[in-house]
Amino acid sequence: MGTHEYEDDPRNEDVLISVNGELFPRKEAKVSVFDSGFLLGDGVWESFRLHDGKLVFIEEHLDRLFHGASEISLDPGRSRHEIRSEINRVISANEMHDNVHLRLIVSRGLKPTPYQAPWVISSKPTIVIIPEFKKANEKRSIDGISLVSVDIRRSGPEVQNPRINSLSKHNCIAACIEADNKGGEEGLMLDPNGFVSTCNSTHFFMVRDGVVWTSTGEYCLDGITRRKVLEICDSHGIPYTLGNFTFEDVHLADEAFVTGTFAGLTPVISFDGTVIGQGSRGRVCERIQQLYQELVMR
Repeated sequence: MGTHEYEDDPRNEDVLISVNGELFPRKEAKVSVFDSGFLLGDGVWESFRLHDGKLVFIEEHLDRLFHGASEISLDPGRSRHEIRSEINRVISANEMHDNVHLRLIVSRGLKPTPYQAPWVISSKPTIVIIPEFKKANEKRSIDGISLVSVDIRRSGPEVQNPRINSLSKHNCIAACIEADNKGGEEGLMLDPNGFVSTCNSTHFFMVRDGVVWTSTGEYCLDGITRRKVLEICDSHGIPYTLGNFTFEDVHLADEAFVTGTFAGLTPVISFDGTVIGQGSRGRVCERIQQLYQELVMR
């Protein structure tokens, strides 16, 4: 499972899930087969962490949610305050405090018949909040993961806006399948111009001669953790560059790591079967991990 490997928690069998403001036990939480999210992948989503009673970077996640909804002309039908209040109600109802992962899904709502046009709709948007007691496998943050190159590429906005958290994830799913077939734990994807963009479910960074490299960000999700890493580099004098580079450059990296909301920073120990650096977590990655954890704690 790579960066998404987690410790199983039996409490999740009994969590309460919010569907349009009503709480259901996990086994009873359902949406209609006529929901546009199910029929068409028409909607947006966010995931975030509850750490020590605090929703980490929640305002930035909500910014991204509402921006993504606007990009696909979807009005969630609830205010930011209403959504935030429902998130808090779900947390309280489940007596959650720490090591919790939440997924918030907003679809365009029910359709009277299976049909693509977004204005053919018969209900308010569907909003689902799935909370889980979910702690990342801490060994991954030290031992790392293996990456492989994949042929599936990130698209430009003329195909599907790669900067938003759309429910339509086929592109990334296809890359995930290809990576697994090649024996990797994540797939490193190129942008339409043949430069490194992002992984199928995380953002990619590498280090050469003490400088942190990452893509321009033009063809990848506007990652919150990615943003925080760049802010950390800015505030702690760690040199970095946003630009175009290739798979060949990755093979020459001294170290590499990926980022995501669930696991934070995870080292990359190999790429296409070639060991990166010493084949273990690098010093720059370890330092940024520590600074990131301090940021989360604050």
